[in-house]
Amino acid sequence: MTATNIDPASLRSNFPDSSVAYLNRRAEWGALGIPVADMKKPKIAIVNSSNDLAACFAHLDDIVPVLKDELRKLGALPFEIRTAVPSDFVTNIGAAGGYILPTRDLITNDIEVVVEGAQLDAMIGLVSCDKTTPGHLMAAGRLNIPTVIIPCGYQHSGRAEHGGSDVEEIFMRASAPENVRLPQEELEAIADDAILGPGVCSGFATANSMHVSAEALGMTVPGAAPVRANSEKMWDTVRRSAAAIMDAIAKDRRPRDIMTADAFHNAAATMLSLGGSINTIKHLQAIAVSCELDIDIWEMYRTLGRQVPMVAAVQPNGQTQIEEFEDAGGGATTLRELLPLLKGEAMTVTGQTVAERAELATAADGKVIRTITDPFATTPAIVVLKGSLATEASVTKRPVPDPGPYVFEGPAKVYHSRDEAVEAVGRGEVVEGDVVVLRGIGLTGAPGMGFTTGLIFALAGAGLAGKVAMVTDGQYSGLANSGIVVGEVSPEAAQGGALGLVNEGDRIRIDLESGSIDLLVDPAELATRPPFQAADRKVTGYLDQYRSTVQSLACGAVLCGGRRDGSCGERSAQAQTAAVADISV
Repeated sequence: MTATNIDPASLRSNFPDSSVAYLNRRAEWGALGIPVADMKKPKIAIVNSSNDLAACFAHLDDIVPVLKDELRKLGALPFEIRTAVPSDFVTNIGAAGGYILPTRDLITNDIEVVVEGAQLDAMIGLVSCDKTTPGHLMAAGRLNIPTVIIPCGYQHSGRAEHGGSDVEEIFMRASAPENVRLPQEELEAIADDAILGPGVCSGFATANSMHVSAEALGMTVPGAAPVRANSEKMWDTVRRSAAAIMDAIAKDRRPRDIMTADAFHNAAATMLSLGGSINTIKHLQAIAVSCELDIDIWEMYRTLGRQVPMVAAVQPNGQTQIEEFEDAGGGATTLRELLPLLKGEAMTVTGQTVAERAELATAADGKVIRTITDPFATTPAIVVLKGSLATEASVTKRPVPDPGPYVFEGPAKVYHSRDEAVEAVGRGEVVEGDVVVLRGIGLTGAPGMGFTTGLIFALAGAGLAGKVAMVTDGQYSGLANSGIVVGEVSPEAAQGGALGLVNEGDRIRIDLESGSIDLLVDPAELATRPPFQAADRKVTGYLDQYRSTVQSLACGAVLCGGRRDGSCGERSAQAQTAAVADISV
């Protein structure tokens, strides 16, 4: 598809030649060397979320000129725009990692300011690290102009090269408690071997999970994820994406035509079938809110988790490397094998239905990717729990195969920072049978959601993995999925959630089979307890703005105004009230 099929009068970026808008652009763009003849062409934003701070997006700048050239050949006028972008491994130092999740919404706003402010006609998103894919998809849903997402690939690692290390092993080893920590020289050797090229983390963590989710939503060309960064397959995706955006403009195919409730069903089912990152739940919910869809992604995961079998076990869920998963067909083959459980008539950005794409995908090899009749597991790797302790939701990541336990009940040991809890574990305060409660580090309490993985590793180092449970309104990495660890409890303690009313010794019951998590305290007694007082964590600037505007995880942690009718916010408020009123013994 070329611009000859697109009527210039249909483009929102074009204005009468006598208008101030046209004459201003003629002056500005002429100074940039853009010919007058090109100024009526479709104007496409190439959204480049990158900087020089991390390998995750080191190659994106090289993609831009190639993509510009492809678009110009097809008769478009491309413009590169840039956004803020975090790296979980580099920009996680300031504010104890508090900037990581909030940057997702900053990316969305960055895109809106430029694309909507300039009234560009369409956009192509170059996505890499964890928060870029949801940030771009949220912008697509909000602006609702033709959009194609390009997953820009994962990095080559020492693990793939010679069985060495990868970046996730750095995280796991460096976070280990002192008593099981490797010597410094061994840690440095792991770090030097982990990343051998540009791209996102090589395991099936949040970045690759969101890349595949974008394909499952129908917002990429077929066969786009996962993909080795800078491989010929990635460059082929770049070229096909240029043609796809031109076709989407010509056919007026917009994100809200594609990202429907059926598309989110398909994305959730795909993530459950692969044991994707637990972060995909809140990100998909945020994207749905940006599309103004009244759907509950948390409940979707909760329901589908008991229906969708696991057809691949990619590291860290299993021993399969991401390269093997890609070579076996990756996301496209997964969608093919899941088709009986999917909404096959859902439309994609190329105009094909999910079912039509599935017909063209490679069949499962039965080893790396299995069929739904011969899966790796039928118990969900991602379990969403609800109950009196989490009236909105909470989530746990389970290993494959899952050795249990599936039910845990015990007395609470309550802490208010990761360091406080880690020190208590070191002193021997936490014993077998306890439920470790780490609270006040949620979206507003942190703000931005505190990381708790260090505590999980400390418990493992103390020999307590599987012998205690842990419950927090913070977040944790899927690398740490031994025993029962329940994260992202919502409503959070700082927003009136029941987690804030837990006293030392209160009994908590977690049941993975029924999907419940409950505080076993008489409601009459709870009514006498004072409300939770969050720690006074001094923040300024963006994090202060974020704390005062972020909505609950039930809304995907979007900022206020992300949903125009306000129903998501109302649902969140109702759940916070229910957190106290509906607690049962």
